[in-house]
Amino acid sequence: RQRQMCIRDSNPFRAKKLSLSRRRTTLAQNRTRHMETLTQFLIDWGYWGLFFSALIAGSVVPFSSEAVMLVLVHMGLDPVLCVVSAASGNTLGGMSCYWIGTLGKSEWITRLGVKEKQLDKARRFLAGRGAMMAFFSFLPTIGEAIAIVLGLMRSNVWLTGGSMLAGKTLRYIVVLATFQGAASLL
Repeated sequence: RQRQMCIRDSNPFRAKKLSLSRRRTTLAQNRTRHMETLTQFLIDWGYWGLFFSALIAGSVVPFSSEAVMLVLVHMGLDPVLCVVSAASGNTLGGMSCYWIGTLGKSEWITRLGVKEKQLDKARRFLAGRGAMMAFFSFLPTIGEAIAIVLGLMRSNVWLTGGSMLAGKTLRYIVVLATFQGAASLL
């Protein structure tokens, strides 16, 4: 039997009952609306908004800073400053994952949404390689785990940050060049 939930519509004296599946759809629509609002807010803030969107995306929170960057470049902002802003914010977000790793508690890390399977995969990837492997922290799904494992391994923070900055900068350049190339075809 599905549980029912009462919500109020525009008339405060009348309530609607929603089934569990309808409630999930409503929650998903609200999340989408909130994400669109946040994205628009970050776009309105220009370079700083791009920096913060990249910082969010570089941490364990899923977000698309590439979309914000492409919209800002399309609106006429300087592509070089956009890449600098996005790469620095994303690196700072990635270094927050490194810091989480330095805390050294696996149960805290799994509570943040990073699965043990991702950590094991990152450990195997990093075995015997060290801080320079932070270059690959831009990779989807495993990037956060790489930074966390580097923190667990207590790798050199300056080498980790520098190689992470290089990898993330290269990623934003490739995304921007791909977008510019595709836009020129239209």
